[in-house]
Amino acid sequence: MKAAYIEEFGPADAIRFGELPPPAGGPTDVLVDVTATTVNPVDTFIRSGAWRTPVPFPFVIGRDVVGTVAATGAGVAGFAVGDAVWCNSLGHGGRQGAAAERVAVPVDRLYHLPDRVSPTDAAAVLHPAATAWLALFTRGALRTGETVLVVGAAGNVGSAAVVLAAEAGARVLATARSEAEDHCRGLGAEGFADYRDPGLAQRCRDFAPQGFDLVVDAAGWNDMDTVVDLLAFRGRVVVLAGLRSRPVLPVGPLYLKDGSVSGFVISRATTAELADAAHTVNRLLAQGRLRSREVEEAPLSAAADVHARLERGQLHGRRVVLRPGLDA
Repeated sequence: MKAAYIEEFGPADAIRFGELPPPAGGPTDVLVDVTATTVNPVDTFIRSGAWRTPVPFPFVIGRDVVGTVAATGAGVAGFAVGDAVWCNSLGHGGRQGAAAERVAVPVDRLYHLPDRVSPTDAAAVLHPAATAWLALFTRGALRTGETVLVVGAAGNVGSAAVVLAAEAGARVLATARSEAEDHCRGLGAEGFADYRDPGLAQRCRDFAPQGFDLVVDAAGWNDMDTVVDLLAFRGRVVVLAGLRSRPVLPVGPLYLKDGSVSGFVISRATTAELADAAHTVNRLLAQGRLRSREVEEAPLSAAADVHARLERGQLHGRRVVLRPGLDA
């Protein structure tokens, strides 16, 4: 089968595209013919070795897959050949990745794709939406009526966080570049602030005079002095980006507010947590509520180029969906 893979950690040009043996699968695995996959920032961390996780070489890259069931193991129930399915937790913890014509998916990491949902549309949002859901509700303990600050709201995870928080009955202030205001308000943000505005902190205080119950930082801003100052009593901060960020934490103000700061990466989520997120992701996919701002399709053979573009900061919220069927 054709696959995008690496034989050692390295830069984007370490990615090879060629023939690998198809996966055999075990008794609790489902073999899936891949229709679409994509590239996430975490995929570049794993490929480069910046995020250490067990990796069997040659290693098929990629996290997310949408496809069709080709075969099921003897211990699999609930899936049949021909079912449209998805997974967003391959390529980590010793599991081979998604950037191939066929993949083996553990049954407890696989979900049905709702009817009439485009594989391309789904592939573009599966990872960001599940990340946002888990950050808001599992890690952030968001409740109806609370006030949320979403930092980086025009990005993939940030956009999903705005949709999910607003749908849950929270008041949302979104920060992004000014040109993204209409986009963020269309997702459900009640307020908007340009993160480049010198008066950003005051804009935030005007929106939430009593402070924010939850701050979700999907952009790696990580200005802890400002963020902790903006927190309400028992406010929570969830950090989702900033691999190399080293901010100073104002411990005194944080503990006097009885607040908390926690990091979250979806790679640490349990299968039960991923399944909880998948339930909401599927519901909103079926309703057409989860969509990327801009989606580009490319052949699977373009994986190295897409990794390089992402690392150079050239995508800016655009999702590139890789389609094996587009390769000549």
